[in-house]
Amino acid sequence: MAIYLPSTAEEEQLALDELTPREIVAELDKHVIGQKEAKRAVAIALRNRTRRQKLPPDLAEEIIPKNIIMIGPTGVGKTEIARRLAKLANSPFLKVEASKFTEVGYVGRDVESMVRDLVEIAIDNVREEKLEDVADKAEQNAEERLLDILQPPSPTRPEPSATAGGVVIDGSTGLTDSPTRTREKLKQQLREGKLDDRTVEIDVRERNFPSFEILTNQGVEEMDVNIKDMLPNIFGQRTKKRKMKVNEAFEYLIQEEEQRLIDMDQVTRTAIDRVENSGIVFLDEIDKIAGREAGHGP
Repeated sequence: MAIYLPSTAEEEQLALDELTPREIVAELDKHVIGQKEAKRAVAIALRNRTRRQKLPPDLAEEIIPKNIIMIGPTGVGKTEIARRLAKLANSPFLKVEASKFTEVGYVGRDVESMVRDLVEIAIDNVREEKLEDVADKAEQNAEERLLDILQPPSPTRPEPSATAGGVVIDGSTGLTDSPTRTREKLKQQLREGKLDDRTVEIDVRERNFPSFEILTNQGVEEMDVNIKDMLPNIFGQRTKKRKMKVNEAFEYLIQEEEQRLIDMDQVTRTAIDRVENSGIVFLDEIDKIAGREAGHGP
């Protein structure tokens, strides 16, 4: 097994920075029985990577982290040690079967796909972290937008049940009080779930065109190529009206607000940095390649 184990110095890893190799081993002991030498080796390696991240950039570039080879029969905990170490270090983790490199027709594309897959995993992880950070704000914004739909602003006194601004409201909303008091009542009813069965009409973004396969000189590779992304000035952002229950509309608006609050460019940059400095690639079954006297592939 070969693992590339540098680390990162982001805020969520402050606790890891304070862990000694002995404490890292203690954390691994909670999930893997035995294998003291292997745990000690990976703990020291992880600690060294953490120290490397604290060095000046020009000096850190001169220190190249080493890979780790763990040898043992199936089921002794090699994969689990690496997986738990990745979780402890908050590092993107990818497991790859080394025997895949000897498949007929292998020309090197799988090596590049490993890095790409690791970046995609890191992007998903960072995005989930950002979603947790903006969850409260997204819910608050979605609630205000939904209240605007339930009580659309109007220069004239609204009717108890009306269609206004393209928004359909089924049933009376009790708009006989002042707009401020009515909004507070609606907010309370919304939070208590009393409006869940009411129907509203909201603007929903149209789905993207499906991805398709591209034939390259290295083979067929599926890529998420979107026509709208290629020609944004022509297509723009299109929406359509859709009727939903209030509870369904609330969930949709929360997801929409989450996407607005997250800077995907920053997410991508953070993910790439995390892959470069703390990504873990687990190469399994490497002995099946090294032990063959004759075979195909590199």
